[in-house]
Amino acid sequence: MPLNLTPEYFEADRQYRQARTREEKLAALELMLSTVPKHKGTEKKQADLKRRISELRHAPAAKGKGATVDPYHVPSQGAGQILLLGLPNSGKSSILGNLSKAPVKITDFPFGTQMPVPGMVYHEDAPMQMVDLPPVTPEHVPPGMVNAWRSTDIILLVVDLAADSVLEDADALLAILGQRGITFEAAEQDDKGQLMQVWPRGLIVGTKLDLPKAAENLQVLRELRPAEPAIMAVSGAGGQGLPELLRTLFGILNVIRVYSKLPGKPPDLEQPFLLPLGSTIGELARMIHKEVADHLKYARIWGQDVYAGQQVHATHVLSDRNVVELHA
Repeated sequence: MPLNLTPEYFEADRQYRQARTREEKLAALELMLSTVPKHKGTEKKQADLKRRISELRHAPAAKGKGATVDPYHVPSQGAGQILLLGLPNSGKSSILGNLSKAPVKITDFPFGTQMPVPGMVYHEDAPMQMVDLPPVTPEHVPPGMVNAWRSTDIILLVVDLAADSVLEDADALLAILGQRGITFEAAEQDDKGQLMQVWPRGLIVGTKLDLPKAAENLQVLRELRPAEPAIMAVSGAGGQGLPELLRTLFGILNVIRVYSKLPGKPPDLEQPFLLPLGSTIGELARMIHKEVADHLKYARIWGQDVYAGQQVHATHVLSDRNVVELHA
């Protein structure tokens, strides 16, 4: 049964993912619960929200100098955050090691990763944060790691395609998440037909595609698993499939790149501003500086769906790779 989640719910979900304090997270969760439609199809969602609210309310507050630090909390950077989750020796670290300069430990023995290791990966010029998490098993999941799963954008369920147990491994990871209320529901559309996503999103990523039996096991995995979450295959060591993975991740994040331009100067194409899909000229101006937004008169824009240098106002909706010249 479809959940029929409202735009207000998705806005509250976005606020939760951006929250950094317990109070902010609690307020966002309570808003999500108040806006979720009340029908049989959302009973599981309502129960999960109530449990998370209860956990936050009863969690001990951090106090002063001796406050406990959450070792699994990594502040999100770039276009979004992607967590690598897998059983021991699944090949998680090889993915991040190939794509970034992060100091990962790539080992042939299990539990080589002891703490979260963040690194910045790129789809073209768009940075995304990828975090290699310590491995989990059905018998052992560090309690603090669950909060990291719930507040991230994308979880990559990494499985070893060369292992005969690859199907069971994928099911084990999904069960570990499902037991903690994390499921990967299909994206819905609002009344304007715009895609609205429930976060976090999930992908199954098969690694070690270059090894014997990997291609055969990948076929079995695709034939026997449901359509959601989608399955991709890569070689962390050789790099096969990694560009396609990055492109897919950027698409899931629903982010656009916008470049700034000063009057009479060439555009700055080195560091794009990263904004949610559907953002306007006014929201870009506010990201740059509040005073720019408050005194914005108009903007000139180049790129998709406009003619070169077209004059637009604050309500104009931006597209990926637009170049914008603000006039205040």
